[in-house]
Amino acid sequence: MKKTLLVTVLFIATIIGVGQIPPGYYDDAEGLSGDQLKQALHQIIDDHDEYSYDDLRDFILKNTDEDPNNPNNVILLYTGRSQPKSTFGGGADDWNREHVWAKSHGDFGNSAPCGTDAHHIRPTDASVNSSRGNLDFDDGGQQHDEATGCYFDDDSWEPRDEVKGDVARMIFYMAVRYEGGSGEPDLEVVDEVDTYPDPEHGKLTTLLEWHTEDPPDTFEMDRHEVIFDYQANRNPFIDHPEYAESIWGTSSASPGEKDKSILIYPLPVENRLNIHLQGNYNYDQLSFHIFNAGGQLMEIDKSIHSKLISMDVEEYPKGLYILTIKQGDGKPVINNKFIK
Repeated sequence: MKKTLLVTVLFIATIIGVGQIPPGYYDDAEGLSGDQLKQALHQIIDDHDEYSYDDLRDFILKNTDEDPNNPNNVILLYTGRSQPKSTFGGGADDWNREHVWAKSHGDFGNSAPCGTDAHHIRPTDASVNSSRGNLDFDDGGQQHDEATGCYFDDDSWEPRDEVKGDVARMIFYMAVRYEGGSGEPDLEVVDEVDTYPDPEHGKLTTLLEWHTEDPPDTFEMDRHEVIFDYQANRNPFIDHPEYAESIWGTSSASPGEKDKSILIYPLPVENRLNIHLQGNYNYDQLSFHIFNAGGQLMEIDKSIHSKLISMDVEEYPKGLYILTIKQGDGKPVINNKFIK
């Protein structure tokens, strides 16, 4: 079981290439935080195109969760096992549909929109799905016999490290998408466990940590795009990971740590390095320097005038790099590593 402390430098990935987000999609959320941001995002992602519960089984999950190395298989959420698409069923080693936001936490069943929303429904091993049941999410417990790396006790479930962030972002999405309008439940993420049967899920502080520790990987981001093709709505916390802290904050960073932090995305960096400076900086006095693992200076830019920086690194060889951001006097304020 891995437990990593939150750090000031937040390694958070977002969608592959910001250009895939439709132009203007998040304009109404710009500059907002807290409840105002939550409500703005709700309006943006509300009223998505709906499908049936059978559609999830018949074709949607077979596309969203397809094994990139074997188009005949899907990847199961909690075990990570690659499983033939043809083995859907109720047997112990079959795969079935897992509501990550447990449907009993709001009593919405398998009906649209909540019960068929692909943003929180994943293929899982049938017996592991049964073990998870409607437990909240938190660290700890005994390791599951079949789902190595998953832990559980009487009131919580801890997924394997590789999908902790996926789970957190699905829970955050549900809490924003469903606000009680049009007969839908009003779902809320709370900082506690044992929340059944209330329309709540926890544990918020743990989910925020998982969100930071496990940034979106290529599989999650590709899955996100396929769902957008079906439902015509997006998960804001994959596109803009910083929205989670803007809405719910974090209990693990000290005030000093919150003053200066950075997001780098996507991870691993591909053809373009995107840097989002967060906190209290005098941008006109900053410069950034990139060194390779051998200490060779690859790039220097002394003209930072914005908290958002984007640069072309397509010609960089694959490897480890160090990003150093300095004040005007040459004193480093951030040293960060990234991999291309």
